[in-house]
Amino acid sequence: MKKGKLLILPAIFWLCLFFVIPMLIVVAVSFATRSPYGQIIFDWNIGNYLRFTESLYVSIFIDTLFVAVVTTFFTIIMGYPLAWTIAKLPQKWQQPGLILVMIPFWINFLIRSYAWVIILRTQGVVNTLLLNFGIIDQPLQLLYNDVAVMLGMIYALLPFMVLPIYVSIEQLDTRLLEAASDLGASPLATFRKITLPLTMPGIAAGTILVFISSLGMFVVPDVMGGAKSALVGNLIQNQFLSARDWPFGAALSIILALLSLLLIVLYYKALQSQKGGAENAENVA
Repeated sequence: MKKGKLLILPAIFWLCLFFVIPMLIVVAVSFATRSPYGQIIFDWNIGNYLRFTESLYVSIFIDTLFVAVVTTFFTIIMGYPLAWTIAKLPQKWQQPGLILVMIPFWINFLIRSYAWVIILRTQGVVNTLLLNFGIIDQPLQLLYNDVAVMLGMIYALLPFMVLPIYVSIEQLDTRLLEAASDLGASPLATFRKITLPLTMPGIAAGTILVFISSLGMFVVPDVMGGAKSALVGNLIQNQFLSARDWPFGAALSIILALLSLLLIVLYYKALQSQKGGAENAENVA
């Protein structure tokens, strides 16, 4: 065996030990059942997956998809201009701009979520300012609803959208933009026909990262949504920690994992198709 191949053995061992084997255990548990006392009985049935089709869990899944889609949409709307601004800064200022985007990751995620509680609660910063300026007569209920959950998710996941888009914009050939301008294209037409298509891989990568993270998120809905916001991530957490129904929680986890895998495969195929189209265009040229 070549030395280059030997170097990947530690990584393969690490992935097998801490990813593949635990995932296989979760798959096995998902086909088990729960005894009245919470014990796992391996009788190998698909009852946990069929249980997911009940109206209650389907509605929770639909709510989760809605929150994930809205979160992803607003991270694109906010992240693209931010990534563009950083990419167009002078070279010496781009690194500090990226550091500012990454700074939230230096703080514990749970602490950041509770910081939003302090800002949005009834006696929080926002309500106090609005009351002091006479804009409102009584505090607004800004917490423990879907809007608060989506706000927390957008804040938490925005860097995952900014960084891939920044990479795509940084790799953009500016000569194409100059040529479009010389040919009389308006800035909007240049963005629509050149900039947006060429930076689409970054948008797609950011979309995958944000959407998949939103699907499994449970900290933000738990802290900022309370009992009024039940998403799939909270349902899985409840099955493992409160209901002690590990088989059903494992089945939900596998369903989410398969959905995430499907999205990754679709992204990979779209990326390959785009590369193939670009190579064909170059060959024709």
